[in-house]
Amino acid sequence: MPFIPHSANDIKEMLATIDVTSIEQLFEEIPAHLRVKNMPAIPESLTEMELGRLMRSRAEQDSGLLCFIGAGAYEHHIPAAVWHIAGRGEFMTAYTPYQAEASQGTLQLLYEYQTMMASLMALDISNASMYDGATALAEAILMAVRLNRKNKSNRILLPSCVHPFYREVVKTIVTQQGIELVDVPFDEKTGRLSIETLEKMTHEEIAALVIPQPNFLGMLEEVDTLTDWVHAKKALAIAVVNPMAMALLKAPGQWGHAGADIACGEGQPLGVPLSSGGPYYGFLCCKKELARQLPGRVVGRTVDLEGKQGFVLTMQAREQHIRRAKATSNICTNQGLLVAASTIYMSLMGPHGLRQIALISHQNAELLQKKLTAIKGVELVFEGPYFHEFVIRVPRSVEFVLHQLAKSKMQGGFDLSKAYPHLGECLLVCVTETKTAEDIDKFVTALASVLSCEDHSRDKTEKTEHVRTYL
Repeated sequence: MPFIPHSANDIKEMLATIDVTSIEQLFEEIPAHLRVKNMPAIPESLTEMELGRLMRSRAEQDSGLLCFIGAGAYEHHIPAAVWHIAGRGEFMTAYTPYQAEASQGTLQLLYEYQTMMASLMALDISNASMYDGATALAEAILMAVRLNRKNKSNRILLPSCVHPFYREVVKTIVTQQGIELVDVPFDEKTGRLSIETLEKMTHEEIAALVIPQPNFLGMLEEVDTLTDWVHAKKALAIAVVNPMAMALLKAPGQWGHAGADIACGEGQPLGVPLSSGGPYYGFLCCKKELARQLPGRVVGRTVDLEGKQGFVLTMQAREQHIRRAKATSNICTNQGLLVAASTIYMSLMGPHGLRQIALISHQNAELLQKKLTAIKGVELVFEGPYFHEFVIRVPRSVEFVLHQLAKSKMQGGFDLSKAYPHLGECLLVCVTETKTAEDIDKFVTALASVLSCEDHSRDKTEKTEHVRTYL
């Protein structure tokens, strides 16, 4: 935990030095109607000892649990070497590499990361990372609108099968800038997008279509057809993808005849632990001709006057990061430590290793799906191919089922009822290479036991209880 030395008097003196009366005054350019007056869910400040105890108690909630939750954050095996190297002081404490002469190690690592990520996405260029997958998608949408000079549209087709949390973040960020988000429903039978539905959404011009792969429901979209369709509308294709799946599936740059224009997503599957929900990082790649509108930092390789290789921040001025509302993007600090871990992870795994991890994850999902749907009353909700997540419907309250599984130290999946009320008692279940056949059987047996329990009267009382371990 970092030591924060500023006392109340220190803060008062600093404000006086810049002729500001309060911290609130520093944010006066933010309109009053956008500010949150109070945050009752946020407690008062804690002492170091109190905070340490709170964090230890939270960490204990996640220990010893068999996790079958995915929903955008995935449990993969991380070799010990990854964080042994990433935890070195050179990476752990490195600051923003503005001064190239003092930051060659950090810059080279970021350059290698960009190279690997661009290769994985089959696109020309990658930036040095974003805050997370949700903000990466928001920035991709802003980028698409800036690039859309041909039809001047600010309409974005945003499918409802994109991660619901991503959609909320995107709405918060882009609707403040006059961008219209058009919700596109997925097909209730396949859990995927259909061209027929999209056609109904294009009575006006559009700037871009967001194409998830896999989508939030685990299903694989017909990305070639969707990419060609949106290009025929003279709009951009924005891919939001699971990077681990791209080691096995067709990469965004290869979709359709011309490839997706922009690819983004969550980098957590590549060597970043679940960590009770973060921190993670987002990635953003694009075609070379779109690079001038790419937000965030980009590291380039060059040679000095002596012909020696060197690395520098490129394509944007230092002042870009302090222009606030006038900046192309307000991404000011990338998730450098997590990017370091991902770079090391991808270096250790290599293309073959990543493909093997993705393949084993898919095979485990196939095995789990067959065993779960063999349980009386459990059914697969959507038809069609998936990667390593799928949706099942159970004959009892999902909240009750998850509560009972949690008692057995199992995180049984993601409850879809809040994000998609029309899906009823449905669970999004995930499995990766970290699960053995014994783990899968244990989960199947536990679920079967919960569903066979005759005391149905407990469903209504138990479903109101919230168990922190599976949220």
